[in-house]
Amino acid sequence: MERYPPNREDEQHRLHTVAGSEEQRHFDSEQVFWRQFAEAETPREFCQSWLPLQCRVLTGVRCAMVLMGEPDSGPYTPVAVWPDAKLSMHHLTAAAESALKERRGLLIESDSRPTPENPSPENYQIAYPIEISGQLHGVIVLGVEQEDKKEVQTIMRQLHWGAAWLEVLIRRSEAFNSSQVNERLQKLFDLVASVVEHDDFRKGAMALVTQMATRLECDRVSLGFKKGHHVRVDVLSHSAEFGKQTNLMRAIEAAMEEALDQGAVIAFPPQKDAEPFVTRAHAKLSRQFDSGAICTLPLEAGEKYFGGLVLERPADNPFDPATVELCESLVMLVGPILNAKRIEERWLVRKALDALIRQLKRLFGPRYLIRKLLVLLLMGLIAFFSFFTIDYRVSAPTFIEGRVQQVVAAPFDGYVKEAPVRPGDVVQAEEMLCLLDDRELKLERLKWDTERAQVQKEYHLAMAEHDRAQIRILGAKIDQAYAQLALIDDKLARTKVTATFNAVVMSGDLSQSLGAPVERGQVLFEIAPLDEYRVIVEVDERDINSVAVGQQSELVLPSMAGEAFAFIIEKITPVSIAKEGRNYFRVEGRMLESPARLRPGMEGIGKITIERRKLIWVWTHKAIDWLRMQLWKWWP
Repeated sequence: MERYPPNREDEQHRLHTVAGSEEQRHFDSEQVFWRQFAEAETPREFCQSWLPLQCRVLTGVRCAMVLMGEPDSGPYTPVAVWPDAKLSMHHLTAAAESALKERRGLLIESDSRPTPENPSPENYQIAYPIEISGQLHGVIVLGVEQEDKKEVQTIMRQLHWGAAWLEVLIRRSEAFNSSQVNERLQKLFDLVASVVEHDDFRKGAMALVTQMATRLECDRVSLGFKKGHHVRVDVLSHSAEFGKQTNLMRAIEAAMEEALDQGAVIAFPPQKDAEPFVTRAHAKLSRQFDSGAICTLPLEAGEKYFGGLVLERPADNPFDPATVELCESLVMLVGPILNAKRIEERWLVRKALDALIRQLKRLFGPRYLIRKLLVLLLMGLIAFFSFFTIDYRVSAPTFIEGRVQQVVAAPFDGYVKEAPVRPGDVVQAEEMLCLLDDRELKLERLKWDTERAQVQKEYHLAMAEHDRAQIRILGAKIDQAYAQLALIDDKLARTKVTATFNAVVMSGDLSQSLGAPVERGQVLFEIAPLDEYRVIVEVDERDINSVAVGQQSELVLPSMAGEAFAFIIEKITPVSIAKEGRNYFRVEGRMLESPARLRPGMEGIGKITIERRKLIWVWTHKAIDWLRMQLWKWWP
């Protein structure tokens, strides 16, 4: 058979047919990717459709992958690989890590030598980070076979524009998540507000469970609190009154105790891959009372469970993880609020008893080491003060005065001529204190002396005449003159006022009154002996009962603060004296020693030793006595 060469037109038609079928397949695959791109619901699905479309647009791309993860924290893992997910992309990881580290697009010239992992190496590697609002979400890595750098630059620009789709995806996902969060927060705040807006605990709890039943589509919401070792239902949604001893209440309370014992949120029936918990009480509640779905949440305040919340739904509306998470957030917020309201409404006696029990548990339980040490220290101090005794001493203002305090008065009416001493001066016996003017006395003496001489002459003349009557009269006048002269001589002798013993001048300053008149009996000086003192203690009336004659005492003076002087009580004046707003008794004492530095008039603080008494009594008896007086004063 003769063979003819094929017709040129037939050959061209065949080639067009083959090319058309390839284009059709290419178009069909693109349609699939575009449909997946439009219907993508997750970032992985979006990237797995976006990457093939992007690589088909770019010329010279040999392989590519997209890595995504948690913003800024990672880890970043591949979510899309092109052209085949089975291919190894290990040779692109270095470029991806560099772009993630430097947070910028990179163009890296690749090693063209083939390796077992990459038998057909590309010329360039392009890495472009996906950074949105300052957060790094992932990276796109391309392996490019182009040799012309201009074409590579074109690929980088097209990749930059194409990556905007990923930004749209991420922002749309963030907006969706934000709207869900806002919706959950709004619902959460509304439920919390239903508790806060009521001052009464029961009203707030009833509003909470009713709102939860309405908003979360629950058949029944129950709220219970621990009373002793068991939980009791206190509030039930849409029910102001209910029987607390019914089988339903017992089943709900058992479910609450089951959750509290395990310290976890229990959703029944449990979801797949959920942490296993004991749910026997929940299963019994669901079986006996047709509660298809149950969610029990323990209420916690201060690291302690105080109650539980049970939500019940129909079987066709189970609790999804988002609802359970919302309920967990709710109980974290309202739990302490409800507990505080419940505690505030208790009787005062119950509050005090609970506070005492709580403190005792902390004291004898674990932890709170500092508190235990403080209590031990306090007990040690109480024991110390209860058994330790000291000398109980009564303190009072004290001053020194001379045992004999003499007053030096003016002997007659006259005028001050000299005054050499002042208060505080030490004088010896017979030493002059002051001198009075004697001019008038001398003149008066001269007068009486002259008159005596004249009368005496007349007396002698009467003797000569033997006039007995006249003799008697003149003799009386002579005696009168002698008496006046004697009186004047005595006054002249006393114009010099002297000290009768060694003493210190306590008062009297006539140095500024020279020439001033003084009257007979007027006090000029007060003097006291230097070697004989007595101590005067002004004991307060509330301490006088403890003071007795013969008690040992000590005196401390401000001028000699480092030295104490001993004295002994000799006399207690049984008369109260009011001075400076207080009542005191004058107690006299005798100095056991009289140092030369002591002077009458010195003031200080005296302490009278009573007896040995407990230290705590010494420190607190005045306050206790005052409190007793106030109680007696106001007690009817």
